[in-house]
Amino acid sequence: MAEKSRNRSAIFLVISPLFFIISATTVHCRSISPKSVAHTATLDVAAALERTGAVLSLDHQTKQSLLHQEELRGNENRHHSTAPGSASLRVRLHPRESLQPPAHADYRSLTLARLARDDARVRAINARLELAIHGVKRSDLTPLIQEEEAVTAAGGDGLSGPVVSGTSQGSGEYFSRVGIGRPARLQYMVLDTGSDVTWAQCQPCADCYQQADPFFDPAASSTYSPLSCGSSQCRQLDVSACRNGSCLYQVSYGDGSYTVGDFATDTITLGGASVPGIAFGCGHDNEGLFVGAAGLLGLGGGALSFPSQVSATSFSYCLVDRDSTSSSTLEFGSGAGGGDAAVSAPLLRNRKLDTFYYVGFTGISVGGRMLSIPPSSFSMGESGEGGVIVDSGTAVTRLQSDAYASLRNAFTKGTAGLPPAMGVALFDTCYDLSGRDTVEVPAVSFQFPGGKALRLPAKNYLIPVDSFGTFCLAFAPTSSGLSIIGNVQQQGTRVGFDLANSLVSFSPHEC
Repeated sequence: MAEKSRNRSAIFLVISPLFFIISATTVHCRSISPKSVAHTATLDVAAALERTGAVLSLDHQTKQSLLHQEELRGNENRHHSTAPGSASLRVRLHPRESLQPPAHADYRSLTLARLARDDARVRAINARLELAIHGVKRSDLTPLIQEEEAVTAAGGDGLSGPVVSGTSQGSGEYFSRVGIGRPARLQYMVLDTGSDVTWAQCQPCADCYQQADPFFDPAASSTYSPLSCGSSQCRQLDVSACRNGSCLYQVSYGDGSYTVGDFATDTITLGGASVPGIAFGCGHDNEGLFVGAAGLLGLGGGALSFPSQVSATSFSYCLVDRDSTSSSTLEFGSGAGGGDAAVSAPLLRNRKLDTFYYVGFTGISVGGRMLSIPPSSFSMGESGEGGVIVDSGTAVTRLQSDAYASLRNAFTKGTAGLPPAMGVALFDTCYDLSGRDTVEVPAVSFQFPGGKALRLPAKNYLIPVDSFGTFCLAFAPTSSGLSIIGNVQQQGTRVGFDLANSLVSFSPHEC
């Protein structure tokens, strides 16, 4: 077992720091409206630095107490059963570091760990999209877990479909409290709009990582039912196999994490409402960096995702600051749409890969002026390449290299009076804001079809990377054609997915 653990240890990607460079390239911009437009935004430096200290100072007992209080406030409704799509579901969401204290000596090391996970996730998203676009068959892939290991883990025939590390999307950064089975056993589950398969660690465990709650015991649930190999749910899995007529599943993630086990149905409970017959993975062999969570709640656009299985016509979430001890909500059905102040954009689908949520995106403005970025930088091609997705698990927004350069150059031009600092990991545009309480920085807005704009708070794009005053522009370039709106830019905004009307909405201050 020790040898097995050594062989399967997750590998962190080490990223060498880059030095701060201000490009001399001329930035071409144009006004976005003749109306009065705010050109700057105020960054509260002192408040941001105070949060960096708080996220490391709270002990585990205090965090667990805060979590319990939040759950009591968010679970006031009586327990009731509901048919898929017939009623609203609501559950509290928490940042990753709320579950367990970060095992880091300082905020800079925590930041580097976050960015390493983020880089692995983005690589995984791009790898999966490439496989879908080019139609790579399972038989063309190299297995991540050898068949004989799968035999040992599953206690039977190994998985016949091969897996490649990174062909799935990677774990997310927010979690919720979800009940599995009847009676419901509450588990902390990672929220992920970039994954479809919901799964949890299950007894008996051939190999499981440490989690906050006891492992789910399917034998203790009166509604647990294994799925057959011939079931429609089993056929919809990317990788599946058959053992004595029962369906086996396997999912791997970009950071080296994976889960293997039985594919089954059981009752899932969110915020006091129960939904029977939800297909999920009961994992008996799991390895990963899920920080105490029992598994993952898949919120992607595929047929096996939780929204699809409950026939949700809409759902929404709001992500609080990752350094916060407060929580927000994930909601399905009523109340999941955008409010009066919502900025809406078309929800697009990639016919090659239905998991990701693409959004119609026309550009970016900096300092009240639209950047001259070709529309092709944000459009999705006929073959499924390019486009812009909204992802809850990616932290830092990724832009095509030329688009990122335009953004960076315009931003640095507007911050010429701020002292530069050395770059950190994937951030090449950083500042030394030590000794300051607030600073004025160029306003940054996302632009959508119909002239609609989402203005970002300054704290959503200029973020601290240590506790001493180093702040970096929280965007990064990518050589991939795919752009990603990450959760740093989504914080404090309710993001709604109107699946019935194919719209994505962004509602500031609606957490």
